[in-house]
Amino acid sequence: MADLQVDIWRGGADGRFARYPVPRVRHQTVLDVVTWVQRHLAPDLAYRFACRVGMCGTCAMTVNGRPRWTCRTHVDRVAEGDRLVLAPLRSLPVVRDLVVDMTPFFDKWQRAEGKFAGGRTRHEAPAAVDPDGPARRAADAAIECINCAVCYAACDVVAWDADYLGPAALNRAWSLANDERFTGTAALNAAVTAEGGVFSCHSHGACGARCPVGLEPTRSIAGLKRRSMAATGGAA
Repeated sequence: MADLQVDIWRGGADGRFARYPVPRVRHQTVLDVVTWVQRHLAPDLAYRFACRVGMCGTCAMTVNGRPRWTCRTHVDRVAEGDRLVLAPLRSLPVVRDLVVDMTPFFDKWQRAEGKFAGGRTRHEAPAAVDPDGPARRAADAAIECINCAVCYAACDVVAWDADYLGPAALNRAWSLANDERFTGTAALNAAVTAEGGVFSCHSHGACGARCPVGLEPTRSIAGLKRRSMAATGGAA
């Protein structure tokens, strides 16, 4: 097989791409490529990974223009001939090379009231939740997000509107809104309907199309919109 020609972003926001030749082998992942470059050609290359098996989302990068988990992305699926272009995730500050600062992403998660608030103490029996109830099913449909920020990087609204909370934060809000134990509903509703909330979503669907675990944040956002309209006397 011919060597891969891999362009990798180097430096900060004002950096540039550098090209590296990488041996191409069968069943090679994009993360394998980055690791080979770091071990053999550029020991100062900065990137993140942890589990390598698609559980943590830490290795997310932009691969040929699309955000992906690189540990589960095989080169044969995404290479354009023998070319790969690897960049940091879009819409987040670049720390160095392929590493981004996730602070804005998690700040928005907090702005959307994404932390659980319950009404019972440790001295009381846990609240009983019907696993087959409609609210629990709605929460289950959104609950597997691991905050990898792939949907955030894929979202065009995030790219042009710095105030937009983004699909991951709003998806989290939807899972909490359907949790029968949750007591922070009023604050959550106010947060997700404020400027930069659910009504900023243009329903492009890029978040769901790129989500590595198959979630559909657009559906969660639509649910929050319906709840808001029903609460204010609008159409449900």
